[in-house]
Amino acid sequence: MAVPARRTSKTKKRSRRANLKLTAPAIHWDPKAQEYTLSHHVSAEGYYNGRKVL
Repeated sequence: MAVPARRTSKTKKRSRRANLKLTAPAIHWDPKAQEYTLSHHVSAEGYYNGRKVL
C-alpha cells in the first residue's frame, strides 16, 4: 500500500477542498407552464425553447 512521502499541509488540503461545493441548479421561469423548469430541458408539456417538440 502506498504511503505519502510528505504530510499534506493545511493550505494544500484546504485549497483542494475549496472546489468541493454545491452549485445551485440552473432554473428559469416557464411562462407557458407557469412554473420553474430546469434550463436546457424539455418542460412537462413538451416545450423546448418556445416550440413543441414532443
